[in-house]
Amino acid sequence: MLNESACSHNKTKKSSCDKPKPGATSGGCAFEGAQISLFPYADAVHLVHGPDTCLGASWETRATLTSYEGENNTPLGYCTNVTTQDIIFGGDKKLAEALAYIVEHKKPKAIFVYETCVTAMIGDNIDFTCKTAEELFHIPIVPVHSPGFVGSKNLGSRLAGEAVLDALVGTREPESIHPFGINLIGDYNVTGDMWQYKPILERIGIKVISSLSGDGRLEQIQMAHTAKLNVIVCAKSLVTLCRKMQERYNIPYVSVSFYGKRDTSNAIRSIVNAFGDAELITKAEVIIAEEEAKLAERLKPYHLMLKGKKAILNTGGNKSWSIASALQDIGIEVVATCVQKATEEDVAIASEYVPIVFKNPGVEQPKLIDEHKVDILLAGGRSLYTAIKKRIAFVDVNQEKKVSYGAYGGLENLASDVCSALANPVFKLVGKAAPWELV
Repeated sequence: MLNESACSHNKTKKSSCDKPKPGATSGGCAFEGAQISLFPYADAVHLVHGPDTCLGASWETRATLTSYEGENNTPLGYCTNVTTQDIIFGGDKKLAEALAYIVEHKKPKAIFVYETCVTAMIGDNIDFTCKTAEELFHIPIVPVHSPGFVGSKNLGSRLAGEAVLDALVGTREPESIHPFGINLIGDYNVTGDMWQYKPILERIGIKVISSLSGDGRLEQIQMAHTAKLNVIVCAKSLVTLCRKMQERYNIPYVSVSFYGKRDTSNAIRSIVNAFGDAELITKAEVIIAEEEAKLAERLKPYHLMLKGKKAILNTGGNKSWSIASALQDIGIEVVATCVQKATEEDVAIASEYVPIVFKNPGVEQPKLIDEHKVDILLAGGRSLYTAIKKRIAFVDVNQEKKVSYGAYGGLENLASDVCSALANPVFKLVGKAAPWELV
């Protein structure tokens, strides 16, 4: 897992990815990364085999929306609650009982069982327990070996992808195979990002066979091997899954971003060009022109307020450049972006979009705000306090955001949120001294 040949930095196909270092999991451990990748499957139960504190650490932290009409299992927390006694005598029996209870009372289409640090270290045989239960209950029961100590959130996403590939992909056949079928890999439909561009793809004539895992369904991911193209959306961590699907099922893959006008249009072009169908390409260009024209009209009211404004971006992964591109599309100058949690490839791309990239936001971010007279900071919730101290506007662009910023429709939401933040007087007032401090 740490020697991925499809990683862009691995030019010799021999060098390894960064190994976990002390403190590497402070931004999210492998267990959390695996949950993030699979939780959006609302028709499956997600069972954490470990102490209930592990469940509480990451349960329902993201607004991963679903259109599933049955019981939505994503916001429901399931845990075996391993105790000290289980650590001494083993937790396999408790896991087996939990699986039986879930099958009897919830009747899910599948169960994902997440291994944690505790159950990995005491040596519970999760594979055997899951296999036994699967034969007994006749539904997929998928062990996900992602104990937090193995590494970062990124590695956990890879491990989740491996679990899905080995246990689910290729286990069901469709009635027919679509000539322009794709799998969406790595979009978790946070605040409905996927719903911004999926209808556009369908208008062009592209069918989404499956998703890993935003608004996903178990039956669909089981048929993912029949797609003609894998589309990686904002998730380099799942390149291993795509590379292995290319080797097993001869499915090529492209990596795209659906943030901003330019990147959304380029993403659509990358997908249709991969099929090489002239009619499909022509139709895509017509629809892109229509969508861009409609977006230009909707953005006109925001131009005056956004003109000449400067921003700093502090987020993770490929959002370090994709959100920067979106901000530039609405007329904002992005003076710097943080690449602390970005891959080498993302850093290289970010450097093409933004003149300054930095890796130590705690030290560099306040200095850059002062030096460049920045108007707004776009980041995760923890950076809110930097914006308050510097008395500049702030917008949360991480998973805590409330509306979608994806594709053409999401860009209008971003413009609206940025304008609202710039007009909000609270960021100026909250940094002032209290009245009693002036006496």
